[in-house]
Amino acid sequence: MVHISHESVAETETRLLRVMQQARLKVYADVYGFEEFPLDAFAARARSDALALVRDDAVWSQLSPGDGPGERFRIFRFQFPEGVDNSGFVGWLASRLKLEFGTGVFVICGQNSGDGGIFDYWGVPEMLGDVVIAYVRKLCASDPDLAQGLT
Repeated sequence: MVHISHESVAETETRLLRVMQQARLKVYADVYGFEEFPLDAFAARARSDALALVRDDAVWSQLSPGDGPGERFRIFRFQFPEGVDNSGFVGWLASRLKLEFGTGVFVICGQNSGDGGIFDYWGVPEMLGDVVIAYVRKLCASDPDLAQGLT
């Protein structure tokens, strides 16, 4: 469910830190990358170990483990509990990561109705993976009422 809320910046910060504490964080050990293939090659090329498959009008793009060509990413996932107001979470955390590390991220969202609902895969450049993941873990463990300036 999409929530609409009107709150101050401090209230949003506190709420989203609480959301992080309530969510399950999973960090993937493998390095991942995107592989593209034509739409008509889906049956032959889609991988069962891909975390995501998305498409546009010309190609499928799958996010899967391996050392193929192209940029490599470290991946972590948040699985949110049912009924938690995580509105604004992606923009909030992406902005924090940009300010702290200078990096952009990609986020792929999905839904599992049998496990709370929304989940997000986050990708960061491989070279920053360890420090970004340590920072995310620090945020997950922080006290939302005391962490307004946490860096």
